[in-house]
Parts: sequence; structure tokens; C-alpha cells
Amino acid sequence: MGAEQVAERFTELYGAGPEGVWAAPGRVNLIGEHTDYNDGFVMPFALPHQAVAAVSRRDDGVLRLHSEDVEGGVVELRLDALAPGTDQAWTAYPAGVVWALREAGHEVTGADIHLSSTVPTGAGLSSSAALEVVIALALNDLYDLGLQRWRLARLCQRAENVYVGAPTGIMDQTASACCEQGHALFLDTRDLSQQQIPFDLVAGGLRLLVVDTQVKHAHSGGEYGKRRAGCEKGAALLGVDALRDIPYDGLDAALARLGDEEEIVRLVRHVVTEDERVERTVALLRAGDTRAIGPVLTEGHASLRDDFRISCPELDLVVDTALANGALGARMTGGGFGGSAIVLAEATDVDTLTKAIEEAFAAAAFTRPRVFEAVPSAGARRLV
Repeated sequence: MGAEQVAERFTELYGAGPEGVWAAPGRVNLIGEHTDYNDGFVMPFALPHQAVAAVSRRDDGVLRLHSEDVEGGVVELRLDALAPGTDQAWTAYPAGVVWALREAGHEVTGADIHLSSTVPTGAGLSSSAALEVVIALALNDLYDLGLQRWRLARLCQRAENVYVGAPTGIMDQTASACCEQGHALFLDTRDLSQQQIPFDLVAGGLRLLVVDTQVKHAHSGGEYGKRRAGCEKGAALLGVDALRDIPYDGLDAALARLGDEEEIVRLVRHVVTEDERVERTVALLRAGDTRAIGPVLTEGHASLRDDFRISCPELDLVVDTALANGALGARMTGGGFGGSAIVLAEATDVDTLTKAIEEAFAAAAFTRPRVFEAVPSAGARRLV
């Protein structure tokens, strides 16, 4: 739904027009997976798919929420009753943002909110971050909180970590809040410094496809948390604050110090090599050699599959089929255990690759995947 339709629906629900309409996008992570909670480097860009919210303030301590994408009527919550772990529904994401803002000392006295999103859920494209960021930006504007984008992202991460209970890093919220059209965001998750790296695929005759395998994943599930805990254990065993502090040229020595901790060895190897892949990708894009990032993407998939062990048969089939049919590179993207893969390809090969992937899924009796082009798009913004 566009801004006008979301505003009209808000009026139908609440009896008066909204004070404004905001949007925040989902994201694709080009490279840098499971590095963000290790103080490492990531490189996402925003999708054209976005969450749109019509919002008005209230002064009675009431939060009213409605989503076009979820069955049911308006949900009414009391602000003074918001607490981590009390909500297992979709409303935990916007309510968590309100809770995080208030806990940080910002005076938010209530809101009426209507939401509509085109970001696919469970596809590893940060639908939850888009939902959080659009609410944070709207309330920041309406209540004149004066918070910078990176700080809004931090509060949204806290909402997801503490209120929702999903141990995600800072990348998704920062991407949704801060990305720029036609660029990928080179983010240092330790100090939150950002560099916008030009990423104009069309000008180079290239395309980046997203293949949503339709295999759903949940970040609040135990496997994601296990990987994070394993990385923290590895850092502790190696005597560093985070795996970011293990230099790439010192990786072999670090792994030798871990001895027979086989699982920790795999996790550490992935994180350290993935940080190096991000830096290599940045250098190639700055040099204008976009095609050369293809093999780097493929290396990243092998590391996620074999070391981090978060791929699945559907994701592997996308990557293998794409590479066998002329793709420049391919890898899973997002938290893993399902979700989406990305495929870098010549523009002239898109139809052939799409057909080959769909046929491979049919032959394997997998659910038909959703394939679409990823266009580096604008970050969160006020629409009306």
C-alpha cells in the first residue's frame, strides 16, 4: 500500500487522519554475515520493499496498533504495562520500540499506528527491523526527540534483543535507518562509523537477484543464539573483546590456540575470514570492479555452509544452480536456516538463471521460490 492508502486506512480505523506517514525498508546484506555481533564489518543495502506507518500522537498512555498484514482488529496496550517477554505476537516489535524509547528517558505518551509492509517475512530481509525503524523514526519526528539515525537504530536493536528476545546484531536496524539509494553501506559495527559505497549495478550491465526460498526462519530460535554464544566463547578463549580483534594474518595461530574446540574453531574461522571478505568487496567496488565481487560472495556461502553451518538444502540448491548456469557469484544472505540467497549476474542472464532455479526447485519437490531483483534503495524517511 502507498502512503495515501495507508493514511486513508488509518482514518477509517481511528476516526481522524494521521499526523504523518513514514517508511523504512528491508535490506539485503551483500557480504558480512554474523559479523555484526562480533564487532566486525558488514555491507548491506536497502531494498525497495518497505514498511509504511501512519502515526498520530496520544497523551493518555495508550498505544493502539493495527497491521494490514495480520488478521485481527486494533490492539490496545497501556504504556505503563509494557515489559520484555509479555508479548509474543507481531505487536512486540512496535511496542518494544516504544518501551525502548521510554526506558531511555524519552517522553512518549502514546500513539495510534497503522502499518502495512511489502518486506517478505521470514526471508532474511529484515522485515522486523523495517517495522521497528519506521516506528522509531515516526515517534522521533512527532515527539521532536532529536535522535540521530544511528541512535534510533541502537534503540531498535535493544527493542529486538530485550523486548522481543531475539539476539540480533546492529546491522539490520542501521541499514534500514541509514542506507542511501544507489549505495551499499560499509558499516563498522564496533564504532558505528559508516561509508556509503557506490553500488550501481544497472550502469555496469549487472543485476543482483534475491531468491526467497520460502523456508522460514526465526531469529529468536535457539540455533542463532548458539552461534552467538559460541563466538563469544571463542573471543574469551583467545583473550580478546570480540572476534573482530583477531587479525586475518594471525588466524592460523589463533585457531591453533583453540586446540580441539572444533566447533569454536569453525565459528572463529568464519567470522575472521568474513570480515576480510567485506574489506575485499569494498576495495573492489571502490575500484569499479563490481564483477570481481562474485567469487567473494561465493566464498562467503561456502564459509556459512561449512564453518558456520547455517545453510539448508534449498539455499545450497540456489547457489549451486546459479553458478552452474553462469552466475558471477551467489551466497545465502541473512541469519540462515532458510530465508534468501543472492545471485550476482549479467543482466542478459537473468531470465536463464531464474528459469534454471525454478526448475531445480521443482525437480527437488521444493516449494516454488520467489525471485526478484534487488535495487539499492533509500533508507527510512517521512513520506507525508
